[in-house]
Amino acid sequence: MAYKSFRHFLDALESQGELIRIKEPVATELEIAALADLEMKSPNGGKALLIERPTVNGQASPFPVAINTMGSWTRMAACFQADSVDTIAEELGTLVKAKPPTGIKDAMRLLSTAMELRHARPRRVKKGACQEIVHHLDPNTEQPNDESSCPTLLNLPILKCWPQDGGRFLTLPCVVTRDLTTGERNVGMYRMQIYHGSATGMHWQLQKVGARHGREYRRSGKKMPVSVFVGGDPAYPFCATAPLPDGLDEFLLAGYLRKGSISLVRCLTNDLEVPANADFVIEGYVDPNEPLQPEGPFGDHTGYYTLQEPYPVFHVTTITHRKDAVYPTTIVGQPPMEDFYLGGASLKLFLPIFQMNFPEIADIALPAEGVFHNLVFVSIRKTYPMQAFKIMHGLWGMGQMMFSKYIVVVDADVDVHNTSQVIFRLCANTDPKRDSIVTRGPADVLDHATDRIGVGSKMGIDATHKLPGEGFPRPWPDLIETDAEVARKMEVLRKTVIPQGN
Repeated sequence: MAYKSFRHFLDALESQGELIRIKEPVATELEIAALADLEMKSPNGGKALLIERPTVNGQASPFPVAINTMGSWTRMAACFQADSVDTIAEELGTLVKAKPPTGIKDAMRLLSTAMELRHARPRRVKKGACQEIVHHLDPNTEQPNDESSCPTLLNLPILKCWPQDGGRFLTLPCVVTRDLTTGERNVGMYRMQIYHGSATGMHWQLQKVGARHGREYRRSGKKMPVSVFVGGDPAYPFCATAPLPDGLDEFLLAGYLRKGSISLVRCLTNDLEVPANADFVIEGYVDPNEPLQPEGPFGDHTGYYTLQEPYPVFHVTTITHRKDAVYPTTIVGQPPMEDFYLGGASLKLFLPIFQMNFPEIADIALPAEGVFHNLVFVSIRKTYPMQAFKIMHGLWGMGQMMFSKYIVVVDADVDVHNTSQVIFRLCANTDPKRDSIVTRGPADVLDHATDRIGVGSKMGIDATHKLPGEGFPRPWPDLIETDAEVARKMEVLRKTVIPQGN
């Protein structure tokens, strides 16, 4: 059964012993982030935190703040009400393998069809809990146009995460836009810096779908409707961050994962639709004729601050929310953080798609230290010369994998989730000149190490065993391993004579 609300999800976490309630006042300025950082770096991601009495500028907020709700494999599985993320990945893989696709577009089309068959497409409803309280903002005065109790952006419990941040940032916003030509919807996640009570920055990066939609509206000269929602089912922010191809509706994936179609309600000041069970909805627009405004700095998932850059301004027309709204948020920074599990879950779910195109791939891992794009480990079943280099080039051509700085390819017997094993093979099996390649391509705009924004170099390293066809003239040695029968005998003896736990 799908979660009815974000509070329903929190109740489920609490029943599993995965939620800690903080009853003491904690400030949205730096304090909540510092507390969450400590928890996220605890073993196995710590616990989810519900700050029941957050303060904004010293004043108590009526809205609790939830953070680190997806920061462990247990809680990621709870998002989908599954035993594990692997279970969902296997189920999704079975669906897409029902009819072998001929390419990535065919695979994604099949995935879309499979999800539609499994659960109905999103359905439209006239009313939703997300609009129980309505507040129309006057962009000139930043004050309410009515007597409702809904706040402006200034007194929502939005965090200032790190000391050098340019201000408060929405960090888990699901941003809804629509293609001007096709009408196709996109739900992305782009951080939003609060400028004042009715305006934010809109940090949709150069290669993101939201930015492409923005360019379409800029060419047309029309104002671009944008709606942002926070909360509701935990599947929503996951799908907003998932590496779906342009044109595949994130609400379709969310409906599949939550095992129930999503009820969508039309916004009050534009024709976009948002989940009826969301906690907060912020409606507005981006004016393409308006000059870009400085956004940042922001303590980012790279572990460093991204510096100030110009981005579009999002103007707020209306804020609505549930009567019992909870404000979900997160922080990013030096790993490990909550986003490691979000990214890892996406990789697990979409691994079958990679394997459709590259059947030799055994597994892929994004180690926490690589902060998503910086480091990728891939294991393959190698059968012919230069196969590792084929995989490197193939992955660099697939969606957000284009941002990967380093790809290390190892043999299938290596556990790519064990960084020690990968580094051992990297050091043992490579000649730096022969087994590495450096190329250029698109880079993450958040990468501060590149000379120019959005453009950088990449390195691939072949740490697999070498074949004669690769110009390796010598015999390849065997890996040192204990005799299997002797190992079993000594394991029994060890348990008998050596106290366990030493």
